[in-house]
Amino acid sequence: MTKYEEALSKYNLEISDADVQAAVKDIIINKVPENDTIDVKKFLMGSIELTTLSCTDSDASVMRFTEKVNQFDEVYPDLPHVATICVYPCFAEAVKDALQVEGVEIACVSGSFPSSQARIEVKVAETSLAVMDGATEIDIVMPVGKFLEGDYESVCEDISELKNACGEDVAMKVILETGCLKTAKNIKTASILSMYSGADYIKTSTGKEKIAATPEAAYVMCQAIKEYYDETGIQIGFKPAGGINTVMDAITYYTIVKEVLGEEWLTNKWFRIGTSRLANILLSEVLGEETKFF
Repeated sequence: MTKYEEALSKYNLEISDADVQAAVKDIIINKVPENDTIDVKKFLMGSIELTTLSCTDSDASVMRFTEKVNQFDEVYPDLPHVATICVYPCFAEAVKDALQVEGVEIACVSGSFPSSQARIEVKVAETSLAVMDGATEIDIVMPVGKFLEGDYESVCEDISELKNACGEDVAMKVILETGCLKTAKNIKTASILSMYSGADYIKTSTGKEKIAATPEAAYVMCQAIKEYYDETGIQIGFKPAGGINTVMDAITYYTIVKEVLGEEWLTNKWFRIGTSRLANILLSEVLGEETKFF
């Protein structure tokens, strides 16, 4: 038995997709409605990772993007600011130079995002440079092709090397690209291996594939986080991202975290949500009038 198989043997991986679907359906019907409140919407605003990942990004546009976060803190001092500004690594320094709000993290997608298809030396160099330029969090993509081939050793070594490049003070999120993993068993296995290899957060999706975040994937990942915490005492964060288009989508993910992981995870440190498009919609619902700030 390899050390990776030994690590996995501590967890129940024989989970049924049908059972997961039934559990999620029950949560949506019986638990989601009670969380459709202004307080929850305010919380969700404070957990957003405001993201720009466009081929038209530039230092100037990213600095204007960051300035919006600064302005928000001035205009709405009683509302929570976003948790994170997320950009490509080449813009970490621009965000660092422009950002004036305490408590907003600078996240960079790294390691040949979104495919993770590059030599590890290239991925390590990109990650190290992002940290040097001011990134306080790094989002990488698990090598999905290696995982699907069963090459768990290469998957874990890749994640571990990138965590070493981040260092202890820079949190690393591992994106599983759950839409490509297909089954609950694969999603749980990938979650455990990622946490075992150094992930500080696990994240559903890049948003670049056809199938992005789903409540079912979130449920399985939260189960894995809970079991890993029970086994090791190490708390791991969770981030759904990709395809989160409505306030009820966001409330559904909030509810899954609440029901599976509990109140301890309901802070903007441990629960993040990747949905820039919802920033104005949530703000509008909180204020009671249509508002386009971001």
